[in-house]
Amino acid sequence: MSSSVAGAPRTATLTLKPTKEKSLKRGHPWVFSGAVARIESVQGAVLESGATVRIVDAQGKFLAWGALSPQSQIRARVWSFEHNAVIDAAFFQRRVVAAVSLRKRHSFASNAMRLVHAEADGLPGLVVDRYADTLVTQFGAAGVEAWRVEICAALLEESGCARLFDRSDADVRTLEGLAPRVGWQHGAGDSVVPIEEHGLHYQVDVAQGHKTGWYLDQRDNRAAVFEAVKSRKLQRVLNCFSYTGGFSLAALRGGAQQVVSVDSSGPALQLAQSEAAKNGYSQTSSGSGAKMDWHEADVFAYLRDARQRQEHYDCIILDPPKFAPTPATIERAARAYKDINLCALRLLEPGGLLFTFSCSGGVSADLFQKIVAGAAVDAGVDCRIVGRLGAPLDHPLSLAFPEGEYLKGLVLERV
Repeated sequence: MSSSVAGAPRTATLTLKPTKEKSLKRGHPWVFSGAVARIESVQGAVLESGATVRIVDAQGKFLAWGALSPQSQIRARVWSFEHNAVIDAAFFQRRVVAAVSLRKRHSFASNAMRLVHAEADGLPGLVVDRYADTLVTQFGAAGVEAWRVEICAALLEESGCARLFDRSDADVRTLEGLAPRVGWQHGAGDSVVPIEEHGLHYQVDVAQGHKTGWYLDQRDNRAAVFEAVKSRKLQRVLNCFSYTGGFSLAALRGGAQQVVSVDSSGPALQLAQSEAAKNGYSQTSSGSGAKMDWHEADVFAYLRDARQRQEHYDCIILDPPKFAPTPATIERAARAYKDINLCALRLLEPGGLLFTFSCSGGVSADLFQKIVAGAAVDAGVDCRIVGRLGAPLDHPLSLAFPEGEYLKGLVLERV
């Protein structure tokens, strides 16, 4: 991919419709297709996906440099608002250096962390996670895809990691006109990587696991469950949508005497049991006498059946998958969130805690709280908010890009 120098005559120009520059002037990094008046290439040349374009307002005034995505509703993503910026390999080297340096300023109690968080790190559409000595990349936009070789080289140099595995298989790539790509890009070997987090050991499968292999965004929240179970001496814990048991192990470490884990994936539960054993907890009981139960089931059905069985818990965790992948599914997602929270609150003992999450970007924190509040009313219980949770500091948030705040969590105490 060739570089684009400010003012260079060979740079294509994307012109916005009148008044459509307002979001860019506020620093928002996206240009939607409906805001585009025209795209002018040089001498009629065909513009490649990911090509750098000069973005201007209706009067031709410079706004930003961006990456073109001809097949996406997000027609361009901003690289820089600086008129004199040069979009070349050195530009991406600097962005990677800045992202890695940001993580070095914080302590994460783990050898696994997010190194690049897309728009918040000035690399729209790119996610990079580090698991011990292994990097995992997800290229989800045309711009970063066009500079993939240069970006990967910079990542390996700055991180010092020995291996890089590409998990560019998310559905969003189809919206960009990009084919999926999975496999080793540097180094090779076993795709299962051992990591440590807050004194616990996990096995992360970077080739087959969810997202890039693990839910790094819940690191601090797993620690919050551990602290709550330990300090409040919560005995019976129900972990719904448990996946490979991160919250379950946190509860066991906190001293819970019964931990029930429910997930629809049998293989995920098998891995969870294996990880529990590796951390000193047997399949039926831990070294401290705690009982563990693993249930392969639909969570919605399990919660309803649990009420019929008159089960009660001191702590319940609801960490469901993304119920609202698009704005069109928000209403259906709201019903699903209300259903599981209503059922969970009916199983929660007075004085017990509910950790409830939404990872749907289209569901705002305000809307999520309203949904959960409605569930409490319908369940006939009174609750108070004792905590608000989100992603950790290696998942930074840009003030100009509220869409980046996808993970919302509430800690509720039943009165």
